[in-house]
Amino acid sequence: MKIVQLLPELNEGGVERGVVELSREYSKLGIGSIVISNGGKLSKQINLDGGNHITFDVCSKNIFTAISRVFKLRKILKDLNPDILHVRSRVPAWLVFFANKSLNIKVVSTVHGFNSVSFYSKIMTKSDAVICVSNSIKEYIQKNYNTNSEIITIIPRGIDLKLFNLSNIDKSFIKDFKNVYNLESKFIISSVGRVTQLKDYETFIKAISIIKKEKTEVKALIVGGVRSDKEDYLSSLKKLIKELNLEENIIFTGSQSKIAEIYALSDVVVSSSKKPESFGRAVAESIALNTPVIATNHGGVKDIIIENKNGYFFEVGNDKELAQKILKSKSLSFDGYNYISNNFSLNNMLDKTLLTYRNLNL
Repeated sequence: MKIVQLLPELNEGGVERGVVELSREYSKLGIGSIVISNGGKLSKQINLDGGNHITFDVCSKNIFTAISRVFKLRKILKDLNPDILHVRSRVPAWLVFFANKSLNIKVVSTVHGFNSVSFYSKIMTKSDAVICVSNSIKEYIQKNYNTNSEIITIIPRGIDLKLFNLSNIDKSFIKDFKNVYNLESKFIISSVGRVTQLKDYETFIKAISIIKKEKTEVKALIVGGVRSDKEDYLSSLKKLIKELNLEENIIFTGSQSKIAEIYALSDVVVSSSKKPESFGRAVAESIALNTPVIATNHGGVKDIIIENKNGYFFEVGNDKELAQKILKSKSLSFDGYNYISNNFSLNNMLDKTLLTYRNLNL
């Protein structure tokens, strides 16, 4: 079997990491794995893991170059002659839709998010098989596009349990990281994700201000990169932190490669997104490391968190409730590894994805 996955870019993000992980697993199984993207810092990993990355612009929304890109993509796909095309975003899906007209290769799409309802977004439901990463996503596309349930499969994003495993974490990294940021003996609260308005870091910061009144030794980590077009937003967050006198309590760490270690050293992880998360990979990864999670009460995270067991929910923008739930989570103790292993493992995702492919080629 030969699989081609297509996505806009291969930089940081849950979708990107999932593509890299599946490509690695396909290669281990002797399945031909090709990833087509406009490149990025993770693209080299595809080749290192035994796959083949092809740099091609399946990212730009420029309609004036679309026709030429369709013809170029058709030639690439004809030469590759894959069994399955797996599209993971709208631009690649549209380019594949036209490039594949005469090739008739089976197409699988994964709906990773709650995209705006439009003709443009509907393309993600026009494949031979549609994968949804959560029940919430399935309900969303069926409500808005009346997608046939027979072509839908729910496959949660899989967690790599070799990486997100307390037995395998880098303890020396944790020690050094704590030293650098003065985290020893502190109550550590982390939020992991790109610095964007959708993550609602304002509510997170305000909750830390409330917690500080009860626990002065609190340290909050905002872990994620900042794109150039989000620098103004970052500045506004820093201004808020200064106004609340939290400059000694909140740290922007930037992107970190040792994400498992960040979750492991944290006492609690927060996901305060305004927009529903399609799945909530950070939530599942944190729980695998026995770290409780507080998340906004919507989206795919509702499939993962079991309240009063491995975390809590709070209402969007409610900093007081978030602070209360963070403090309440201190009393939680659970076996997150086995819970994630049984429900959200990478092996589960791999097996279900391959079954979806094979069912199209019966």
